[in-house]
Amino acid sequence: MALAGEVVGEEVTTDEIASAAGVSKRTFFRYFASKEAVVVRFLTDLGAGIHRELAARPAGERPSLALRSVLSGPLAACADHSDRALRVVRLILRTPALHARLLERQGRWREGLAAELARRPDLGPDHELYPEPAAGMALTAFNTVLHRWSDSDGTADPEALTEQAFALIAPALDGTRRQT
Repeated sequence: MALAGEVVGEEVTTDEIASAAGVSKRTFFRYFASKEAVVVRFLTDLGAGIHRELAARPAGERPSLALRSVLSGPLAACADHSDRALRVVRLILRTPALHARLLERQGRWREGLAAELARRPDLGPDHELYPEPAAGMALTAFNTVLHRWSDSDGTADPEALTEQAFALIAPALDGTRRQT
């Protein structure tokens, strides 16, 4: 285990992570063995929450609306905690090892979202092919918003960016619904 203040790879120190998380170095090491452990835990919890929220959405709701709703929550939370969230998001996006963890976890999120989408009753004839690309499009929109918000130094509105991103992909997400 690295010592507090020691560089733990990719030029990011545990001091920076503890500071970004708003905890002391001592608290950091009480709960986490490494910076990757922090990211994995956070992303695992975030993915589980997104999946639970999608499962709770009305079954007949347009997929674009359901996905936008569940993914906009974490993005809005970034805006609510702008300074701290911006430091954490930048740390993840700009540190190759941490960014790899994000992408790895999002692969699992995609599987969970796809499984949930497959349970929806109003999918059209392309039902078997639909869920995984739909989940992938939604997560690509999520990532785009996260990058744009981070690149704007937290000044861009995640809600407006999410609306724009989902407006672009909504026709593809909703186009496979069975017409009733």
